[in-house]
Amino acid sequence: MKKITVAVDSFKGSLSSQEVADAFEVGAKRVLPHCEVRKVSVADGGEGTVDALVQMLDGEYVTLVVADPLMRPIEARYGIVDGGRVAVMEMSAASGLPLLKPEERNPLKTTTYGTGEMIADALRRGCRKFLIGIGGSATNDAGVGMLRALGFRFLDSKGQELVGGGEILERIDTIDDSAALRELREATFTVACDVTNPLYGPRGAAYVFAPQKGADEAMVERLDGGLKNFAEAVKRYNGEDISALPGAGAAGGLGGGFKALLGARLERGVEMVLGAIHFDDIIADCDIVITGEGRLDAQTVMGKTPSGVLRAAQRHNIPCVAIGGAVAQCKELEESGFAAILPIVSGPMPLEQAMQREVAEANVERTAEQIVKLLNLNI
Repeated sequence: MKKITVAVDSFKGSLSSQEVADAFEVGAKRVLPHCEVRKVSVADGGEGTVDALVQMLDGEYVTLVVADPLMRPIEARYGIVDGGRVAVMEMSAASGLPLLKPEERNPLKTTTYGTGEMIADALRRGCRKFLIGIGGSATNDAGVGMLRALGFRFLDSKGQELVGGGEILERIDTIDDSAALRELREATFTVACDVTNPLYGPRGAAYVFAPQKGADEAMVERLDGGLKNFAEAVKRYNGEDISALPGAGAAGGLGGGFKALLGARLERGVEMVLGAIHFDDIIADCDIVITGEGRLDAQTVMGKTPSGVLRAAQRHNIPCVAIGGAVAQCKELEESGFAAILPIVSGPMPLEQAMQREVAEANVERTAEQIVKLLNLNI
């Protein structure tokens, strides 16, 4: 009996990861009714990560009211899996850029405080392991807001506690952890981080990412100086040097804050997700692995979901086929190691039509039929 694993990221705006896998199974079983199709919901640490992990690990959702990037109350959701021991979160649920109107974007004011409130809630519920995606932030506060929600205090040179967003970074002199939640001592954090930017400097959080969060040139310079000052305060506090740490600049310096004060491990998002669901065990005896996303291009092989699935398949010498709504012709894909790279669209059609759920499902089913016919030839 042929065994097929389908681990495809969502076709954004069209089909979820689960819907792609369901459609593939329908097509596969038309050709091989008795084949085994293992459907795996996957993500790369960004949107959809919580849903994928909750579904694969039979978890549950928690909804609570936290502060949004401007400290207004908002409902946010995270997941609890593994018998209540592990929390899975996307910081964007509380501190994401889409929560703000364009005119509200201001990384001097925005804060990660709400993300810290989610973590504090999970700690109170007994979670001691955290898997957190940090993409899509509206902030540039190095995680200081998050840490304040967890009991850390940031003091200026006069010993006064600082409160606010990225604007307070330049004034931090001392870090006080005397009121930090005791549960943090038992907690471990794995943070999905797919960028290698350092905390500050020309490639740092402020210069590269702050403009899209509403910063003008003067704000960028001020935030960059604040991030440098934060790194110096951290070094005085615990000797940790995050100034050149790859990934410290992720999510407005949140990667650096996680590593410096919570001892987090920064990991590629897809590797975090695949590790959590024990993906290597799922595919170990499979004949073929199917992966993909809405558009396959040069970015696909740079840490996105299909690249992680491909690496896992290669470890087991299993052919891995990538499918996508669109496929770019590029050297990166050609040299990636996929056994085949297939567009699902049958012919020229408007993008709006191709993204319609019924059309996309039919295209996935038809593509599955063709792949499984080849698989059945044992070639």
